[in-house]
Amino acid sequence: MTEVINHVGVKVSDFGRSKAFYLAALGTLGVKLLAEFEFDGKHYAGFGTEHPSFWIDDAAPTRGGTHIAFNAGSRAAVGAFFSAALASGGRDNGPPGIRAHYSENYYAAFVHDPDGHNIEAVSFAAQ
Repeated sequence: MTEVINHVGVKVSDFGRSKAFYLAALGTLGVKLLAEFEFDGKHYAGFGTEHPSFWIDDAAPTRGGTHIAFNAGSRAAVGAFFSAALASGGRDNGPPGIRAHYSENYYAAFVHDPDGHNIEAVSFAAQ
């Protein structure tokens, strides 16, 4: 099956701070920095597991407005994501827990990244 989305990108106001945030938070989900480059004076970093599917860049300052949910392999991974995100500059936007209004096994945590984007880790595992 082909995924619907090939990649997503968000604009960040402080490239170094945001790169450190995503390295820590997404690292708990098995996501790594796979690409980084500068082009026309702008910095880009691509994160993923097999190919860079989540990108940050400092092409234009922005504040929030984006929501991205990353798959987590377990509820423990959701908790690790939440802890790492808060420890690296994220702000609590909903601690790990069941979100029954979505579905009975929707276990997620939400944080605002350094630019206010709503970043989520979600697992559908029963435990």
